[in-house]
Amino acid sequence: MARILVINPNTTASMTETIAEAARSVAGPGTEIIATNPADGPVSIENHYDEAMSAAAMLQEVRRGEAEGYDAFVIACFGDPGLTAAREVATGPVIGIAEAAMHAASFIATKFSVVTTLPRTCIIAEHLVRNYGMDHFCARIRACDVPVLELENEESGAYQLIREECLKAIAEDGAGAIVLGCGGMADLTAKLQADIGIPVIDGVTAAVKLAEALVGLGLKTSKRGDLDYPGPKKYTGAFSQYAPKS
Repeated sequence: MARILVINPNTTASMTETIAEAARSVAGPGTEIIATNPADGPVSIENHYDEAMSAAAMLQEVRRGEAEGYDAFVIACFGDPGLTAAREVATGPVIGIAEAAMHAASFIATKFSVVTTLPRTCIIAEHLVRNYGMDHFCARIRACDVPVLELENEESGAYQLIREECLKAIAEDGAGAIVLGCGGMADLTAKLQADIGIPVIDGVTAAVKLAEALVGLGLKTSKRGDLDYPGPKKYTGAFSQYAPKS
């Protein structure tokens, strides 16, 4: 049995529930999914600043999960904020949804396009593509110009805008698969895939299945080298609560 803590790094509980439903929809019968979000931080993550501000509170959720004995962790924001720091804190595997989705797409298509939310977030996805060695597979990163929280507004037209970008990716990029560039899109996968006729990969579900596989293989995060636990150190002021313990 695997216990996986799925962390939405923003503070919008309704989005956390959407993410939780997607995660549970693919989890195996022996897997327990608990989804959470920090109490402190941005309501959505749409730029570098949001990512930086969300990371500290997200890491506290990882620390809490580590203390409670979770087997693996999923960071459910497409920017994968604080991912390597989370791996320092955790014993079990920590999977970012962008990393999971891109790797999954590379297994089933020679080219994929990312369809994300706002244009300014494209550069964040571009950095991840390079960092994860996905340059050869990623044809293009597309934005549908929809704010993250508007994904929950049925009157926003978000689905149609996302669908249009997916169809452009097929026609203009030669994409054989679509990677959805936001955890808040997790509930759109099946409908989009049926509408556009090629594989659509949501990072939340991909990350859950990868986490299950790593737990099943008995693999944990290496504590040799840079992913060793942070050493004890004094932190001052408001950040004293984040100080690593021995």
